[in-house]
Amino acid sequence: MSQGRPVDAALLRQFAPLDGMKKENQAALARKVFIREMDSGRLIFKQGDTEKRTIWVVSGTVELREDDRTVGVIKGGSPEARNPLPNKLPREVSARAMDNVEYLSIDSELLDVMITWDQTGSYEVSDLQSQFQGAEGDDWMTTLLQSRAMQRIPPANIQAIFLRMQRMPHRAGDVIIRQGAEGDFFYAIVTGKCSVTRETPLNKEGIKLAELGVGDTFGEEALISEAKRNATVTMLTDGVLMRLKKEDFRELMNEPLLQWVTPEQAEQLVAKKGGVWLDVRLPSEYQNLAVEGAVNVPLYFIRLKLSALDKTKPYIVYCDTGRRSSAAAFILVEKGFEAYVLKGGLSSMERGLRRAATV
Repeated sequence: MSQGRPVDAALLRQFAPLDGMKKENQAALARKVFIREMDSGRLIFKQGDTEKRTIWVVSGTVELREDDRTVGVIKGGSPEARNPLPNKLPREVSARAMDNVEYLSIDSELLDVMITWDQTGSYEVSDLQSQFQGAEGDDWMTTLLQSRAMQRIPPANIQAIFLRMQRMPHRAGDVIIRQGAEGDFFYAIVTGKCSVTRETPLNKEGIKLAELGVGDTFGEEALISEAKRNATVTMLTDGVLMRLKKEDFRELMNEPLLQWVTPEQAEQLVAKKGGVWLDVRLPSEYQNLAVEGAVNVPLYFIRLKLSALDKTKPYIVYCDTGRRSSAAAFILVEKGFEAYVLKGGLSSMERGLRRAATV
């Protein structure tokens, strides 16, 4: 298998649900993924695997096997190849290259965070970019969403994080954080470069540990612990940073009050209270795999479609993981609906699913 080659954003637009993302976010995601190759006869993944990767066939032919029988064949460029290979974990099938195959592989957690961010903002990424005087604003946002600190933020609060960040222009030589000081802010580099140094008993001038550039973040420890700064960060060039206060982060880390249900509890709500399954993923995802009888209202349409929903019925909201559905349920509860979030998302469902046919 090769190391992988870069991906053009235009390629991402050939696959669902990537085709539903804003172009700015497609471009940011394209810089994080690669096209990989698999020789004929080798496995891309095997039944029972648990690695969180979402995979699309770009070219070549892939056989899907469950135990000893073939359950599907996916050819690159076909309508079926627009959707990812079956990605419920543990893997229910094995995927074997029938000839030389090129495929796109994306970390599933990153993809889920990016799609949630793409659909939750009431403003466009381009609106933020306009503040940066032509700088590549999407890089720092993509990296920020992948950071350990941001993984602790409830999806319903993602938008608020960006609204509360402050834009800070700096000059070369400015000391942003100093070793031993109290931590008060978390930073993301929008433009420019920074140097990270650490003072030691034998070297008071400081040992250079790293050089940071556009998209890099620092100061995360200040948000999730009381630790003092363990290094000094200095601007190497003029640049722009975005910073977030510790107090804002801690406030936004609190989960909105949502009700989570298991698949069994959800089925009881449907059977006894007339509950409605509400799928908040993109239409292409819904068409490929969904709960039988579910209504599809993508997250970014929720506020526009509230009048079409019935306040007398409980809604069981779901997506693939629970990230988008919790953001949608929060909106519904705010507007007076009875809404529940499916714990574990679609991957927790063992029955009652409608699947798209494969050749």
